[in-house]
Order: sequence, then C-alpha cells, then structure tokens
Amino acid sequence: MLTPLENFYLQQDEPFRGCLMALRDLILKQDRQITAEWKYKLPFFYYRGRMFCYLWIHKKHLQPYIGIVNGNKIDHPDLIVEKRARMKILLVDPQKDLPIEKIRLILNKALALY
Repeated sequence: MLTPLENFYLQQDEPFRGCLMALRDLILKQDRQITAEWKYKLPFFYYRGRMFCYLWIHKKHLQPYIGIVNGNKIDHPDLIVEKRARMKILLVDPQKDLPIEKIRLILNKALALY
C-alpha cells in the first residue's frame, strides 16, 4: 500500500508528475540530512528536523513550484513573495528543462540559514 506522500506524486498528471518527481530528487540529493515527509497534505522537506521547503502546483500559473520556508531571508530575482510573510516560491515550467543550477543555488542559500 502506498503512503500519502507516494500517492501525491503518482496522482499528478504529466507533465506535472515528472517535474515534481525530478524536483523531489533534486532536493533530496542536495544534502543527506534532508528528508521528505507528508505535512499539511503536501510534500514537505525537512532539514535537520526543521521545515525547509515544500512542493506544490500554483493554481493561477498552473506550474509546479518549490516553496522555501525561510525565503523571506533569501534575495534572488526569481523568488516570488506573493501574499506570504515568511515564504517565497520558485515557479518551475514543466514544459522546459529544470533550471538545475538556479535551484541548487537557491537551495544552498536556504540551507545556509539553518
């Protein structure tokens, strides 16, 4: 039987499924201390036991995104604040190749906050 976390990815339609799974793998490979968990009905990632980031699909833009928990402390032109006080998001176009270096740079900036 699948966990809710596994089920989340498998229930997504393509190209979202492939994009979200690739983002998951990229996040988990960033550091050995990052773990994936199911929290608030979304795939969350923890670093050293603390909430780090999460994945979701933006309803307005219809694109997957990485939500950075302490994104308000990171300065990067591609991070979007919207109506969040603490979080910023990075939209990812599922029709294009992942901007791997940009994602790694942002994740490294976020990891440095912990």
